[in-house]
Amino acid sequence: MTELAERPASTETAVELGRISHWIGGRIVEGTSGRRGPVYDPATGRQAKEVDFASAEEVDSAVGAAAEAFPAWRSTSLSRRTEIMFRIRSLVDQHRKEIAAILTAEHGKVPSDALGEVARGVENLEFACGIPHLMKGGYSEQVSGGIDVYQIRQPLGVVAGITPFNFPAMVPMWMFANAIACGNTFVLKPSEKDPSASLFLAQLLHEAGVPDGVFNVIHGDKVAVDRILHHPEIRAVSFVGSTPIAKYIYETGTKNGKRVQALGGAKNHMVVLPDADIDMAADAAVSAAYGSAGERCMAISVVVAVGDVADPLVKAIRSRLPRIKVGPGSDASSEMGPLVTREHRDKVASYLAKGR
Repeated sequence: MTELAERPASTETAVELGRISHWIGGRIVEGTSGRRGPVYDPATGRQAKEVDFASAEEVDSAVGAAAEAFPAWRSTSLSRRTEIMFRIRSLVDQHRKEIAAILTAEHGKVPSDALGEVARGVENLEFACGIPHLMKGGYSEQVSGGIDVYQIRQPLGVVAGITPFNFPAMVPMWMFANAIACGNTFVLKPSEKDPSASLFLAQLLHEAGVPDGVFNVIHGDKVAVDRILHHPEIRAVSFVGSTPIAKYIYETGTKNGKRVQALGGAKNHMVVLPDADIDMAADAAVSAAYGSAGERCMAISVVVAVGDVADPLVKAIRSRLPRIKVGPGSDASSEMGPLVTREHRDKVASYLAKGR
């Protein structure tokens, strides 16, 4: 794995660091909490930017903008919302290379992985373009004596998304696309490790005609998360991240009367049976384990070889590993980039040490 360069002892350098701020009410709003976090270039380990960390009051400001925008947005016709969703989809597709470059710069993804992430996000936008059909309700006559049942789908109001570092463009698009197409307004809290993609997406949504306040981005840490979970005007929260934090999000959010969707980490097993095609199984194992440097929810971490297939499978996997070209995302020929931070690299290295 590519070694990361040593980080400077101080984050203060002769070069002014880029600053990443919030997006509230249709514009960039600089943070006022006085707290910021570092954003590193994974290929070098050096700090490239700094991101504002929101205070509880700044979260309140974003929620207030979303709440103010909600009545008009939910009253906007489905045809108009669909038109805007198609524009968003078109703009994201047009700017896929720029978004991919942001992912490479802050997450470390190689170009093929970064472009693949954007493509998966575009698929979610395409799905949301079908909102006129998705919003249809239902009617059942005489479900019981003299009783008919109607089903309707309506927006909830202000909803929030808390997204992980490993897919900083795709996972937000999982969440906000359907939410705003339905007529909700949205507050996004992306990972502080790679926050720029969310800000770029916010600007594209603005260009597509999303009204001010419908989509907001606040950056930060646990302070921002806790305010989201306790804010009385936020009706629902969607989260993707580690299992311990998913449990915390679910327990805290539901205690405060919110609908909560909390997706935690996975432990994925690949089972290879004795009659398996060894080359196909080895290709699948290597792709699943090393794609996106293994930083994805569905990465294979355990391969169970049944019977006599173990030795030839291990041999086939071992022969493939030296052929993976490891390098920075700036090299178009790189097949696997660095992990997002030195801490993540050290954690993975500790697993290797335990396995020896």
